[in-house]
Amino acid sequence: MTITLEGYEYLKEHIRQVPDFPKPGILFLDITTATKDAKSMQLMTDFLYEKFKNEHVDYIAGVESRGFIFGAALAYKLGAGFIPIRKPNKLPAKTIKESYSLEYGTDTIEMHADALKSGDRVVVIDDLLATGGTAVAACNLCRKAGAEVVASAFIIELDSLKGREKLEKNGIKVISMLNYNLD
Repeated sequence: MTITLEGYEYLKEHIRQVPDFPKPGILFLDITTATKDAKSMQLMTDFLYEKFKNEHVDYIAGVESRGFIFGAALAYKLGAGFIPIRKPNKLPAKTIKESYSLEYGTDTIEMHADALKSGDRVVVIDDLLATGGTAVAACNLCRKAGAEVVASAFIIELDSLKGREKLEKNGIKVISMLNYNLD
């Protein structure tokens, strides 16, 4: 199903804007108001499905936590497996890790060491692309395991934070549904 302009506008109306969260000066785009709305959830899932239905995708890797929502739905529609990429110490078996820089320090994400293998084709999903640090780290984890990253996909992209540039510089294709410029 092709998403119409009315569909995009409908979805934007269902994304709550929260000023000064998590700190003063930040406008937080809360996607949970869209995920609770059945039509918005269908629009987001259908958008992602349309982008990848003709690709050979073995796995969807969802980044904790909102990437799990879209990743699981997309994996189901594509007939692919789902791989969770988590914060440290949340996975029970042997993991591989990737650390990345934040404006105020560093963070780390993990994936099971046996989640992917050489030749697997994976799409990395999260709800929002900001500076790109988490997304690049997630793609690096998949590549570390030997997989080919088909693309990274997001519902929202904050254009002014230039995360797309960081991903593309690392050879990662970027798909996003809604673009915002918060400058």
